[in-house]
Amino acid sequence: MANSLTSGFSGPTVCRLAGVTYRQLDYWARTSLVTPSITAAHGSGSKREYSYSDVLEVKVIKSLLNSGISLSRARQAVECLRSALGVDLASSSLVMSDAGSVLAHDDGDLVDLLRGGQGVFNIVPLANVVAELSTTIQKEQLLTSEREHRSA
Repeated sequence: MANSLTSGFSGPTVCRLAGVTYRQLDYWARTSLVTPSITAAHGSGSKREYSYSDVLEVKVIKSLLNSGISLSRARQAVECLRSALGVDLASSSLVMSDAGSVLAHDDGDLVDLLRGGQGVFNIVPLANVVAELSTTIQKEQLLTSEREHRSA
């Protein structure tokens, strides 16, 4: 069992962390959906060792499955994440819709994972809009106060 994000995780530990069965994890490893990047299995009885990134991928796949996406579509989405987009899953957000799944990058762009990373639209983070409006209001109040002070 691992105590930090830098050490490896055993198969049973990955199952507990991600909420998957060992049978699922084993199948995903044998079909190269998620392979252990630290230590691969070398025959019967050998122990696989997964990295934090591997565990995160397993958790993402489990989330996709829980949202109703089929395993083949989840496989397609994960392949798109890995190869076409090269994204860091830890700094991204998945947005699920009835039509499929999309990945929301931290810069506000959305891409459709089930269409090979094709751009969907751009999201304007509301926190940025609120901050910009607050700054504009403060500047306006300062200018108004200066004008009133000069005319007094």
